[in-house]
Amino acid sequence: MKKSLLLCLFILFIISFSACSKTAEILHFESGNTKYKRGDYTSAIEDYNKAIELNPKLAEAYTNRGLAKDILGDYTGAIEDHNKTIELNPKLAAAYTNRGLAKYSLDNYTGAIKDYSKTIELNPKYAEAYSGRGGVKNLLGDNPGAIKDFSKAIELNPKDAKAYCFRGAAKHDLGDNIGIIKDCNKAIELNSKYAEAYFHRGTAKYSLGDKTGALEDLSKAGELGYEEAYEEIREIQGK
Repeated sequence: MKKSLLLCLFILFIISFSACSKTAEILHFESGNTKYKRGDYTSAIEDYNKAIELNPKLAEAYTNRGLAKDILGDYTGAIEDHNKTIELNPKLAAAYTNRGLAKYSLDNYTGAIKDYSKTIELNPKYAEAYSGRGGVKNLLGDNPGAIKDFSKAIELNPKDAKAYCFRGAAKHDLGDNIGIIKDCNKAIELNSKYAEAYFHRGTAKYSLGDKTGALEDLSKAGELGYEEAYEEIREIQGK
């Protein structure tokens, strides 16, 4: 769950300007965003570097560069950029969530929770921060706390398929297989190609004795690219 949660929470900053008012640093910033969106993160970083060189106080360039570094696995560099963003604009709620994601990737779970909580303090309606904090709580074994945060994220954004899936996953250790199936049903209703939701629903069905339904869901998860599903299928068929 960790990586999928990480990717779903990235918040890329956009700045709106009229064409005639765009300065050189903004042109580099926008070029970086374009490259980021098409997955060319190294080139995006080069553009953000140029934007920052021209305007060292452009907070959005630091945080977007941090996101690109995070995706490339430079989590320490990402945190440094998010620190600079927060130094320049300490009330920018999303910057704390972005830094929390990088801390999450470095297994600094206490730091990640603090950052997600700071985001919520600044913006209590920030659904992604509740999802991020819920993910960390789930990883640390605080399943009731995780479910509470995912439920709040769903309340704020009822169309977030991932929040339903992650809440379902958090119910696993509590043995709430019916709850897992209900949450994964909703996630699949919102996104019919959500492999992880089929996986969790399949394991819950197996726990309830529905071997046929479990294998159908796990096969679907595998078809959609969730490789762990095939291991689960082999284990079930070997019993």
